[in-house]
Amino acid sequence: MKRELGRRTDEAPEAETLREGVVAGRNAVLEAIKSAASIEKIYVARGEKQGSIVRILALAREKNIVVQEADRVKLDHISGITTHQGVVAYLGQKDYCTVDDMLEAARSRGEAPFLILCDEIADPHNLGAILRTAEVAGAHGVIVPKHRGVGITPAVTKASAGAVFHVAVAKVTNLVRTMEELKQKGVWLYGTDAAAQATIYETDFTGGVGLVIGSEGAGMSRLVRETCDFLVSIPMFGQVNSLNASVAAGVVMYEVVRQRCLK
Repeated sequence: MKRELGRRTDEAPEAETLREGVVAGRNAVLEAIKSAASIEKIYVARGEKQGSIVRILALAREKNIVVQEADRVKLDHISGITTHQGVVAYLGQKDYCTVDDMLEAARSRGEAPFLILCDEIADPHNLGAILRTAEVAGAHGVIVPKHRGVGITPAVTKASAGAVFHVAVAKVTNLVRTMEELKQKGVWLYGTDAAAQATIYETDFTGGVGLVIGSEGAGMSRLVRETCDFLVSIPMFGQVNSLNASVAAGVVMYEVVRQRCLK
């Protein structure tokens, strides 16, 4: 049986769940303000005026965003969680972009496309972490399926530490069809599979890259795997036979970065 990189091993569901339309946590709210996100109002814990809260308040004033003080019990109720770090924001839904927008962004920078394709990632913490790594690694976008897998939920937004506001995300109806279209546009597709003979360190990532990350449980679906141009693995030397999806994605993304930096 093939083992997939990105298989879930030790994650437990979080008891608290962010409410829809809410961003909580200092980093997430700060990045939302700095981006073009539409923010209706920010709630700050009464008397909280230290650390990054000062920066949040200053940026909110610059952008004419309404800020209201509230006690922490109210912030718990507004956000649905207790780990909001004393700041919560209401905002509009993130706008998705198109795959062509991502390819155009790569062209405008004079770079080979670098895209992340998520095949039925179901855990919002995994998707949030993938978005965060994709943003800092300079990926041109993340592609998620419309009907299978998690979308940009409040939990994903929080897990991304605000990176969701800075990285392009496309939601597609048919991931395999999108992969075929990317092939026609010069993007090579690399599927992560622990059983693959070629490791990421033996693979050339300097051209157009579409990195496919399989789901936490089953890995890549059959059609997605068959549509990939290459299957690649991460060397593993311990007793555990798989990596968390977001960890696997991060390792491969930074091998792409390393090769491109050396080019």
